[in-house]
Amino acid sequence: MLVAGMSEPAGGHTPEPAHAAVAYRPQPSLHDLVVTVMAPSSVLSAPDGQIRGAGVQGLFHADCRALSRAVLLLDGREPEGVGHAQQEAGRTRFASLARWLGDRHLDPTVRVDRVREVAAYGMSERVEITSTASTEVTTSVTVELGSDLAPIELVKSGAPAMPAEPYSAGPGELSWKAGTVRVTVTGEGAEAETAETARLCWTVTLPPRGRVTLRWKAVVEDPGAVVVHPPGGVEWSSPQVVAADPRLARLLDRSLEDLRSLRLAEPGAPGDTFLGAGVPWFLTLFGRDSVWAARMLLPLGTGLAAGTLRVLARRQGVRADPASGQAPGKIMHELRRHEFVVDGEGLRLPAAYYGTIDATPLWITLLHDAWRWGMPEHEVAALLPSLEAALGWLGGGADPDGDGFVEYVDASGHGLVNQGWKDSGDAVRFADGSRANAPIALVEVQGYAYQAARHAAALLDAFGRPGAARWEEHAEGLAERFRDRFWVEGRHGRFPALALDRDKRPVDALTSNIGHLLGTGLLSAEESAAVAGLLASPAMAGGFGLRTMSADDGGFSPTSYHCGSIWPHDTAIVVAGLAGEGFAAQAAGLAEGLLSAAEAFGYRLPELWSGDSRAPMGRPLPYPAACRPQAWAAAAAVTVVHAATGLRPDVPGGRARVRPLAGAPLGPLAVRGLRVAGSAVDVAVDAAGRPTVTGLPAGMILDAPA
Repeated sequence: MLVAGMSEPAGGHTPEPAHAAVAYRPQPSLHDLVVTVMAPSSVLSAPDGQIRGAGVQGLFHADCRALSRAVLLLDGREPEGVGHAQQEAGRTRFASLARWLGDRHLDPTVRVDRVREVAAYGMSERVEITSTASTEVTTSVTVELGSDLAPIELVKSGAPAMPAEPYSAGPGELSWKAGTVRVTVTGEGAEAETAETARLCWTVTLPPRGRVTLRWKAVVEDPGAVVVHPPGGVEWSSPQVVAADPRLARLLDRSLEDLRSLRLAEPGAPGDTFLGAGVPWFLTLFGRDSVWAARMLLPLGTGLAAGTLRVLARRQGVRADPASGQAPGKIMHELRRHEFVVDGEGLRLPAAYYGTIDATPLWITLLHDAWRWGMPEHEVAALLPSLEAALGWLGGGADPDGDGFVEYVDASGHGLVNQGWKDSGDAVRFADGSRANAPIALVEVQGYAYQAARHAAALLDAFGRPGAARWEEHAEGLAERFRDRFWVEGRHGRFPALALDRDKRPVDALTSNIGHLLGTGLLSAEESAAVAGLLASPAMAGGFGLRTMSADDGGFSPTSYHCGSIWPHDTAIVVAGLAGEGFAAQAAGLAEGLLSAAEAFGYRLPELWSGDSRAPMGRPLPYPAACRPQAWAAAAAVTVVHAATGLRPDVPGGRARVRPLAGAPLGPLAVRGLRVAGSAVDVAVDAAGRPTVTGLPAGMILDAPA
């Protein structure tokens, strides 16, 4: 869904592109697949557990498809799938029936359970065949296998991949190899065949009411992978939630399992954990996504934030390079093993790509917020040189034309045309639906930059570094310019524009981006109230969460990637902003939309879903190519829980503030096991919205409502 730069007219808005006379290949759908993951490995299969080689089905390791086919057959026939259950992180159970075997009556008597476990090295399966028949059952069992060792960008494009040739590496063993990647499949007690189709074969006999268990596994050797699974346990706590709405606890539990499965590290620094952005397209380091996810998990501990900050600091830009978007002090966008090329789109991204306008200010704010939540001071201090380098970019390279706003343009001609979190090619539109031309200054990025400047000033002052006053002044100047240039009058009343375009005209669409300004300090109380009212309007909040674009705007499409769909992380960020500024009713309404969507999706929130109104279907429609699980989508559950408690610590200042999100649908509730400076903290909120907080670090003063 990422689109490279397109040619622009000499002036005005960019019109909709004409349909080119080239073969169109839609991106493979994901919404009906079952995903089992333990990063950097993941398996996508049909709901019956079969991996048939269609679309994006397969075993992936990092950014390579290791197996494209794994079809289980009994007597050469596929058993009939009847259900599946996603269990703990990295494990899924599939149940199916072999109704042609066993007793000849209406009830099936032979069942096949396929227990899939995904680990850092690949996958394994336990095939349990159970008979309740009154007579002996004999059957042949095969697993037909295939591999194309295709890179993820080829799979994502929908283009066909050439199958790799298998070879037998020993009894009951099959292998495929391309470059430095090798996958080896073994089956306990199986025979391996390569004549026509690569397969593992068993012959089994079950006595009456008997059971047999077969096992096979696939091991991937991938020394060129740029990500690995980190050692040890998770870096965050697992809170227990009791809430008036039981969906909140269910969502949190499922999300924490998904987050556990997305943990990654770099090979040279396995102790610094970050979250891969999402399965299958983005299971690697993404600056913006990894920073947001770590920030959203701060109420559960600072370990993930510390690892994420260090990983990105090591890859911070040191030179100007238009081809990669690198600049001194800039935080990177994404990391791959090789150049990422999507044929037909003109997209060609270097392995280390820096085409992001917001990762740098977000990195600064993550460092500040982690410090406030209790990240050890020596760890914060070690990152201050990277902070100062990031400020160098924020005060220089982030504003190439010197107009005082942070803006982007793809100078390479083959990178991302849009470089905020809404990075699809058509994401930045005027109210009439026409596209804006770069350079573009996004509304939320000005909020991030303002907040980063204020937060950086606080850090510099606290650690005795020079420059605090300069960055306070920088923030004040940005606020004045923003108020003068971004606010527009439209059919919705007065509101901040989505962006300023190349000609410094306000891009006057009403979008969710303005919700990210809440909590940054950039808006006055009156301005925040105006934004809160618009975000809660039916045009924005009429679906299952917050629409990315108003349903009244000319570019709105409920099934677009960024122009009318609903993203859970986006909704959760706005919920937190609304709650923090006292707009409880608006925050609670959006939170309820997330909980309703979570219930419909089995509590594993996808990357995004359709922005349709609730009435026609009564449930959210999936976006076919959405990642699931996805890091900041799963982290949204933590943000909603945190917003409900309203706990905001300032460990360096020795204080904590609590302002719960009172009222339906979240309260009353009790949350046990938050983390502040390593201490386990419990928060309970009664039906009247009165909080009780226990477990804060010794000496910390609590500011709670009377």
